[in-house]
Amino acid sequence: MPAQSDPSQMDSGCYSALIVPAIGTWPRFDSPLRLGVMASGAGTNFEALHNAISCGDLDARIHLLVVNNPGCEAIQRASRLNIPCELRDHRQFASREAMDEDLVTTFRNEGVEAVVMAGWMRIVTPVLIDAFPGRLINIHPSLLPAFRGMDAIGQCLTSGVTIAGCTVHEVQKDVDTGPVLAQAAVPILEGDDREQLARRIQKQEHQLLPWATALAGQRWRSAAGTQG
Repeated sequence: MPAQSDPSQMDSGCYSALIVPAIGTWPRFDSPLRLGVMASGAGTNFEALHNAISCGDLDARIHLLVVNNPGCEAIQRASRLNIPCELRDHRQFASREAMDEDLVTTFRNEGVEAVVMAGWMRIVTPVLIDAFPGRLINIHPSLLPAFRGMDAIGQCLTSGVTIAGCTVHEVQKDVDTGPVLAQAAVPILEGDDREQLARRIQKQEHQLLPWATALAGQRWRSAAGTQG
């Protein structure tokens, strides 16, 4: 992933996407942020986090990736990147709460201080949210509070709006709510279908998620009274 110093990212010369807060100087910490990551699908946002760490932008370390889909591509990405990965098949748990209790134990055992939901397609419960208060963040493919929930891109296209985008936010008990950390606005182009728009939004997600994680890290460390 290239250095991410330009707040306006171009795509084929067709449009300019706006990231707010604009990408600027990446914060540094006395010790890297200790992250856990959750993913359900291809894992491209997980890899974007890894790439931002590898190029020296995001001052963090991914201690563990957890997936809930045994066939997801994210497992292969973790193997290629030499990042520990564990499967937690949601079908093997009696309830959402039981699964989240297991996740809390797993992340705590790994020394994780914050958790990033990078394409996690499951609703989480207060069990997980309360274990990481203000330290559980999610990326969603819309400009929240618009188009919450499933198929946000489809909702956006059928609504007639001209601006789409993505949001990184703190996770709270209601789905796709919580304080916004950062957003990227992506214009809807004439003739866009769901796949085309999703591809351009995802490109901005890969820029936005590492940056928002860094900004959140400043808050986490400040609240703890330390930069380490």
